[in-house]
Amino acid sequence: MIESTHQSLNAEPLISIITITYNAAPHIKPTLSSIQEQTFRNFEHLVIDGASTDNTLKLVSEMSPHSIVKSEPDKGLYDAMNKGLRQARGRFVLFLNAGDAFHAPDTLAKYAEAILESGFTPDIVYGDTVIVNSRREVTGPRHLSVPGKLTFQSFANGMLVCHQSFMVRRELAPEYNLNYRFSADYEWTLRCLRRSDPDKNVNLHCVVTDYLSDGLTDKNHKASLKERYRIMCDNYGTVPTMLRHVYFALRNLKKKLGSH
Repeated sequence: MIESTHQSLNAEPLISIITITYNAAPHIKPTLSSIQEQTFRNFEHLVIDGASTDNTLKLVSEMSPHSIVKSEPDKGLYDAMNKGLRQARGRFVLFLNAGDAFHAPDTLAKYAEAILESGFTPDIVYGDTVIVNSRREVTGPRHLSVPGKLTFQSFANGMLVCHQSFMVRRELAPEYNLNYRFSADYEWTLRCLRRSDPDKNVNLHCVVTDYLSDGLTDKNHKASLKERYRIMCDNYGTVPTMLRHVYFALRNLKKKLGSH
């Protein structure tokens, strides 16, 4: 297993972990703890904060003194994510937001192994995700399965890889489209996938992230689905997207009937 020590401030880290926060004190401790526990240390951790008024910054200072913190008002989640991308120096970038956590202390080491020992430079490295509640209890896997081989066409069926489990080479990562309020992450992953070589997208075949099911998208589920549908139509065509959603609806109905 690959391990390393913290790099100097002038050295390019292998990985930039970007955490977006705003009054995140109730949720951020597991995130910070999981980052601090990582055995692989050649990374930088950027905390992009929207001028929190609670104890968020105090907790970051106490629990993660090596983190690079930027705190100022922003225009929302995706504006803050763009700030993180602009500041990131790592060869690869990964978003791990407040409440989400790495699944195990060797998670980053597994990402690093894929990057450094594949015999080529990956474009995207990805893995599985489990859902946790506010008590950090695993409630189950995501309802969408990670594909064995990740291509642009994979996401025609939805966001098969959780955003927090999707590490991308920084040169391929565009800025988020702020015209989307709730699903800019889905549209962003599509643009990353368009730029990637499917033969250079590496599946880790393991759980890498614990996803807290209390996020912005969860709280605005209907609006998010409407945006995602529009993004699908723009990228995969209106008729194919409509037909897929008819299939999704029939599949969900069959599941509900089968559960009774």
